[in-house]
Amino acid sequence: MSNVAQLNLLPESSNRLSHLKASQLSLPEQDHLILLALDVLSLRYQPGEVMDCPDRMRDYLRLRFGELEYEIFSVVFLDNRHRIIQFDELFRGTIDGCSVHSRIVVQRALECNAAAVILGHNHPSGVAEPSSADKTITHRLKEALALVDVRVLDHLIVTRGSIVSFAERGLI
Repeated sequence: MSNVAQLNLLPESSNRLSHLKASQLSLPEQDHLILLALDVLSLRYQPGEVMDCPDRMRDYLRLRFGELEYEIFSVVFLDNRHRIIQFDELFRGTIDGCSVHSRIVVQRALECNAAAVILGHNHPSGVAEPSSADKTITHRLKEALALVDVRVLDHLIVTRGSIVSFAERGLI
């Protein structure tokens, strides 16, 4: 089943875009569609929005940076009811790595008055498997944030085709 088929779409008669197929779009049209999708997602992920569905966060992160050719490390800061406070792309790296500084993440969590976070980054290689460095930084961030009573709910590794959740694998 395609990603589009999984969404709760309106009946075909009331969906003006139902006839479109990605393969029929030119490159500029595809680029415009991606920008439009980012706008739609930004409307859905406003501060105060409850993050009660892991699939929504997965879709958001995949669209945000699944296609990038360099690593981005982001943090979604949440309140005690798991409502979005802020989404920040905190660190940018190269094609095969990104330096992540615990101090900066803790500082931003305190500035946002966050109670919990969801970590996310992409692997431009297309391989979503967590590296030992990914596991180490997740453990470090979890320990550092715990000192200020901020919970790490998940760490998602995003590629164009897949997403790996640390929480689902029991790594958090």
